Amino acid sequence: MATKMKALPPASEELTADKITELYMHYCLENNKKPESVYLFAKAHGFTEREFYKFFTSIDSLEKRVFVSFHNLAVNLINQSGEIDGVGFRDKLLAYYFTLVEILTANRSYVVFALKQDKNRLNGILKLKEFRNSFKEYIHEISDGYLKARSERIRKAQQDALEEGAWIQLLLTLKFWIDDESVGFEKTDLFIEKSIRATFDLIDTTPLESVIDFGKFLIKEKLK
Repeated sequence: MATKMKALPPASEELTADKITELYMHYCLENNKKPESVYLFAKAHGFTEREFYKFFTSIDSLEKRVFVSFHNLAVNLINQSGEIDGVGFRDKLLAYYFTLVEILTANRSYVVFALKQDKNRLNGILKLKEFRNSFKEYIHEISDGYLKARSERIRKAQQDALEEGAWIQLLLTLKFWIDDESVGFEKTDLFIEKSIRATFDLIDTTPLESVIDFGKFLIKEKLK
């Protein structure tokens, strides 16, 4: 049976990267698979390949941008709320985690689809490559002034370790949230609070490299 075509966007509605991303997510959930080609995806939604290529280079590039859009939305919401004005790095990170998880929860069906459809877990991680870059840039921004090493070389090494460690922690949080079956994902909220508190306690007393090594071990075990 032929797949039912989705209703076309109104002629007055401007096609944007965000709109294409939204249509892509719906397509994946309704068909339980990614579009087989840009041509078929564009045709199903009433625009041309040329219009698609104004924003994305391929279906894979679109797929990677979904999580970047979640990140950007979280950052925008936090900045608009003003809740991190004048607070320290730890509280800024907590605000980001809780906001991002709310956004992911609102799109949970897609997130689970995107990260679990491949048997090879590495493919799921590769989909987060651009998200990782945006996340680490954000960590660099909100952690400004947190590290106190006098040597610029040491401080740069610590900053790199801090950003990589934060990414590892986010991956662990994401894995925990995907597996969380508690009502309202309450256990994820507790995980975020406890893990961030523990991480900052470790940073204060343990070399960052040790924290990262431990995090990489946990990821290897949890993502099998």
